[in-house]
Amino acid sequence: MTESTFQANWVGFCTIVRKEVVRVLRIWPQTIVPPVITTTLYFIIFGNIIGKRIGQMGNVGYMEFIVPGLVMMSVISNAYGNVVSSFFSSKFQRNIEEMLVSPMPHYVILTGYMMGGIVRALLVGTVVAAVSLAFTRDLVIHSFWITASVAFLTAVLFSIGGFINAMLARKFDDVSIVPTFVLTPLTYLGGVFYSINLLPEFWQNVSRANPIVYMVNAFRYGILKGQLDDQYIDINIYTAYIVIILFIAGLYALALIMLKRGVGIRS
Repeated sequence: MTESTFQANWVGFCTIVRKEVVRVLRIWPQTIVPPVITTTLYFIIFGNIIGKRIGQMGNVGYMEFIVPGLVMMSVISNAYGNVVSSFFSSKFQRNIEEMLVSPMPHYVILTGYMMGGIVRALLVGTVVAAVSLAFTRDLVIHSFWITASVAFLTAVLFSIGGFINAMLARKFDDVSIVPTFVLTPLTYLGGVFYSINLLPEFWQNVSRANPIVYMVNAFRYGILKGQLDDQYIDINIYTAYIVIILFIAGLYALALIMLKRGVGIRS
């Protein structure tokens, strides 16, 4: 790759990212405020009201236990939702075709839209984590690098998932099918509100087939390791990283192939 080609690709990438970030910030009452309000209601209902009856989970309060899961819920839904809505809108308005006929490589288009989802997901996740401090006093991050890397990798993974959904969608109703019937159930069954080690052995094994379990537990490990009893750490941290990275590699390759073939774009 020559220097001029690299510069051209970099300009294209930055243009897509800038468009996506400006879009997120311009309509912040729709992109940032709603998930924060929803998560705050979770804190109030599950943490303050139900949490007082449950008591502690592995030497930490129930509120501290669910905070990592609720932050990850925000990261997952916003990374996915941002890319699926943005790319489908570009496809619906037919301006994605202008990108495809330009000299810009397909991986630049894919990565540019991914970055938009990552920025929104991490922004919302940070705000939700800040809000959680109003409900928890003893929450201390054990490892900033594990916490940050798991949040970033999760945002990458679900940004790619949103991109694939947008490519396959033929109408606006199709955009909400996966989040409603796949993503939401997997998230609620992903150990956000409980430890899978509390389940019968059969359901523990079923839960381990859910990739969100690995993300939630790795994120919880990064925050609560050293405070949380080991029996409530459901997944080995190294296994979690391997599973997340493998999913990212597989979905990225699939999304790139679909984009090159024009799946859902070319008639």
